[in-house]
Amino acid sequence: MSKKALGWSLAILAFAQLIYSLDINIVFVALPEVGRALGFSEQSLQWVVSAYTIFCGGFLLLGGRAADQLGQKRMFISALLLFALASLLGGLAWSPLVIILARALQGIGAAFLFPATLSLINRLYEEGPKRNRALAVWGGAGASGLTLGSLLGGVLTNAIGWEAVFFVNVLFAGGAALAALAAIPRDSVQSGRSSFDLPGALSFTGAATLLVYCLVQGPEAGWGSPGILICALLSLLLFLTFAWIENRTSNPLMPPRLLRRRSLVTGMIITFLYMGTFGAIPYFLTVLFQNVHQFNALQTGLAFIVPSLSIALGTQWGEKLATRYGMRSTILTGSMIGIVGTALIPLGAYADSGYLLIVPGLIISGLGQGVVWTGMWIAASAGVAPSEQGVASGMASTTLNIGNAIGMAFLIFIANSGIAGQSGGSLLVAQAAGVRTAMYLAAAGMIIGGVAALFLPRKK
Repeated sequence: MSKKALGWSLAILAFAQLIYSLDINIVFVALPEVGRALGFSEQSLQWVVSAYTIFCGGFLLLGGRAADQLGQKRMFISALLLFALASLLGGLAWSPLVIILARALQGIGAAFLFPATLSLINRLYEEGPKRNRALAVWGGAGASGLTLGSLLGGVLTNAIGWEAVFFVNVLFAGGAALAALAAIPRDSVQSGRSSFDLPGALSFTGAATLLVYCLVQGPEAGWGSPGILICALLSLLLFLTFAWIENRTSNPLMPPRLLRRRSLVTGMIITFLYMGTFGAIPYFLTVLFQNVHQFNALQTGLAFIVPSLSIALGTQWGEKLATRYGMRSTILTGSMIGIVGTALIPLGAYADSGYLLIVPGLIISGLGQGVVWTGMWIAASAGVAPSEQGVASGMASTTLNIGNAIGMAFLIFIANSGIAGQSGGSLLVAQAAGVRTAMYLAAAGMIIGGVAALFLPRKK
């Protein structure tokens, strides 16, 4: 494959990651308008976000295995088309139920898109400096998507209406699918020939979906509520069923031998810890900007430029560190930098603080986050055969999603523990205090991620 063709393929894959990241923030900005237009109650509006999170988390491993067995290019294009159709349905939604369905379908599309994108990069680029550079470009595009989502969401909602934040994804995802048809090389001959582990797929998808549901809805419904307890029990039973199936089937959804790969398992642990700590930072920055400092949607988007650019720069730096010093040193370095930066953010997280006070922390934290992001995906793909890159990506992205759900549930619970009964100025002070606590806990939690990196092999 020529260098030019590889470049076009990487550009499309990076753009797909930008779409994936963009959608995380673009809908957040439009939520108030969606609620008013479609008649959501204050309690039910959260389902516009939760439906996406729950179904994305539940289908990631299935999406990764489907890429291996049905073809990575085939699944990449199919996922983009599903995402585009779901976005069209969201923009045309006439009731709360329809937009929740659209968000669930978007989540499934994203669950198939993420591992297909990652496994294509890992197939097209051989392990080493070339793959490291490609993952850095992919990660940088994802960081850019977070900022673009906030900015574009604010501009489109203010200028056209909430429907535009869905319709723009129809253009983006549809265009990427058409470009992929022409530019990305065809799937290898062996794709799609082996049998598919349907019982394993159904049991794991059900278990993961129920687990993410419990984590997302637990704080709202109450951890001891009957619905949450029943879902948690069913999730456990399905996970046990999945483990039983995988040890007995000839072609398992998640081959147990992959769990003997030290780099992959350590990478999964780090993705879990990363999203449970660093991955929660954007949420609490949004609380600080919009609730405490009273920024509007566009101002919030502008405020995210600094951390997003820092993360993007960090991903490029991470590639250079990984190529020169190896995964272990890269993730350790990035973790330490990110921990220091995250611990600096609370110095400017007060009700009467200005934005400039948190900029140093945002820059340092973002650089560290970007370095770890690149390093952990290099670790998760190291030593995995091309025919199993999809499931390896699905495994690591599943722990990523579950880690984020657990981390967010815990940190939000702690951060909100002091706001009950508060109002006016005292509420702003309490919310700012909650943000500071969450940042300190996130920094402390990522220390474990740095320790986990010690289990990665040294660079030879």
